[in-house]
Amino acid sequence: MDTKRNDTSGLIHKQDDERNFILTPHSKDPDEGGTSTMTAASFNFINSIIGSGLIGLPYSMAQAGLPLGLLLLFLVAYITDYSIILLIKGGNLSGTHSYQSLVHRTFGFAGFLILSVLQFLYPFIAMISYNIITGDTMTKVFQRIPGVGAGHLLANRHFVILLSTILFTIPLSLYRDVAKLGKVSLVSMLLTLAIVIMVIVRAATLGPQIPPSEDAWVFARWNAIQAIGVMSFAFICHHNSFIIYESLQEPTLRNWLRITHMSVGSAALISAIFATAGYATFTGYTQGDIFENYCKNDNLATFGRLCYGLSIITTFPLECFVTREVVSNVFFNGLLSNTAHVMVTVVIISVVTVISLSYDCLGVVLELNGVLSATPLIFIVPSACFLKLSSGRWFQRKKLIPSLILIAGVFVMIIGLVMTGLFPQDCSHGVEMFYCTNLSSSIFTTTPASAMLQITNVTQNINLF
Repeated sequence: MDTKRNDTSGLIHKQDDERNFILTPHSKDPDEGGTSTMTAASFNFINSIIGSGLIGLPYSMAQAGLPLGLLLLFLVAYITDYSIILLIKGGNLSGTHSYQSLVHRTFGFAGFLILSVLQFLYPFIAMISYNIITGDTMTKVFQRIPGVGAGHLLANRHFVILLSTILFTIPLSLYRDVAKLGKVSLVSMLLTLAIVIMVIVRAATLGPQIPPSEDAWVFARWNAIQAIGVMSFAFICHHNSFIIYESLQEPTLRNWLRITHMSVGSAALISAIFATAGYATFTGYTQGDIFENYCKNDNLATFGRLCYGLSIITTFPLECFVTREVVSNVFFNGLLSNTAHVMVTVVIISVVTVISLSYDCLGVVLELNGVLSATPLIFIVPSACFLKLSSGRWFQRKKLIPSLILIAGVFVMIIGLVMTGLFPQDCSHGVEMFYCTNLSSSIFTTTPASAMLQITNVTQNINLF
């Protein structure tokens, strides 16, 4: 491949087809992997996107209005796909191999520090939300076991969080090679699909039993900006894009385009189905954590909680990889010995666990993390890096979309933060919803097979006129 380095700018000018450009400045240690197939990388990518943010998407429909909410969801998905590609292109242009080094090369040490804070905060807060979800969901699951009451050890969220941390998240997070999480991510994806099916079933069987809220089907609502914050949190995956990219057997831009389109497209489809079915079931009563809407004696929802809790536990290590890399780059010059690797991992997870044991309101965590961390990482930073690294005038056609994304990101971040402060989300943690006492117990004892039969009966009885 014929390349020429410009000594004054540090940029690489490629004479070969940029779609086949292989990122070469960073030579990987053979012991650290670089052996991920495109399929495994896609599983990791999709798993990173549909993490804890998925659970808040029905609430984002309640904030924006279902029609506008779906339009915004696919717009955020498009921007995510576009900005991830911009990120890797920026890495190619600057000859860098991580998000931090890209921003350092582009905006200097000040930019590096700002990005490091953002890139650390997002996955760090996400891990806190994962533990909150694990504590909330798995305690309700365990209470459905005969003999496990409210005072039982398995019904204590603190014990459940500690147990999952010791048995699962610490061992999985100690891997040095993200490619080894490919099979774990596949399991997480299958669990997520089971959750989506559960939400669809309950939309057909439980939804008709709950009276819709006032103006449930309006096109748009005034606090749609807050909805974008939740959606941004759900779709953010930029913080680990370089990690997944570098894990590929052939890290070319052509392969990356395929992985990005497939992963973001699949995640957008799953998210839209989940958000629509969840909101259609509860309309204006939808909570920030959709599982807080389902009644405690609902067997199918209990199965969904179990799947989601396990899915979250298996997603946790992907975020830990990112926080550890940030610490490694800032304090250890990008190199961690085996001892330092273990110590940094244990310290990160310990701090996350302590915070999640003392705080249990998920909705506020998702919203603030979306506005403060996810929005700049998706909208602002990739676009700003590409615009500065690209040659030519700012009003060129190739710079138009990045410029619009950057402006939109600044707007969403400022307005979203103001609205989150003025109109905070209510936290109804652990409170049984009003409709649970009036619903027939036969709905809650539905098995997956009988649920499908109920769906058929409901759809046959719908009168469109």
